[in-house]
Amino acid sequence: MRIPGDEEIRALHERYAPGPDAFEVVWTHCVIVCEIAEQIIEAAGLDVDVELVRAGCLLHDIGVYRLYDMTGAFEPEQYVRHGVLGHELLRDEGLPEVLCRFCSRHTGMGLTREDIERQGLPVPPGDYVAETAEERLVMYADKFHSKTSPPSFVSAETYARHVRRFGEDKVAAFKEMRAFFGEPDLQPLAARFGHDVV
Repeated sequence: MRIPGDEEIRALHERYAPGPDAFEVVWTHCVIVCEIAEQIIEAAGLDVDVELVRAGCLLHDIGVYRLYDMTGAFEPEQYVRHGVLGHELLRDEGLPEVLCRFCSRHTGMGLTREDIERQGLPVPPGDYVAETAEERLVMYADKFHSKTSPPSFVSAETYARHVRRFGEDKVAAFKEMRAFFGEPDLQPLAARFGHDVV
């Protein structure tokens, strides 16, 4: 399987971004998630496909661009759909399923069919849960940075409190990932990118 490189992935972002501001927010977030994942790989000595993780990190949020309407306004109420929208976008681009799955499998601590039905989410029924080590790492690394305005890094404690509203199963899943992957050192990244840690 051919894995696209950074420049090819950046070009995809540039093509689908509705404008330079959206590109800057999403691309920077993806780059930061990539750096967090690479830090975790090194610190934990993980046996994963590093090239695949890098591509997954850089592609995981490309579906966010599909949440902008024709006027360029962002539709936050549809945010939960960005993963499946990204999966469709990459599939339509002819990318392999293993890359498409990074989009649909990183939302929250995973979306199950039961989550979708119980919460009435605007997502096609199905299980969108990270399964491979690479998918799990991308999903986990994503939890430590937010595209909020202004963007911020998110401490493990803050995310642990945040995820509680989605159920004890999500709390347990994050706790298990935290124990397995360890916690990234966010301070050097926060200083370099100029984003606060919350």
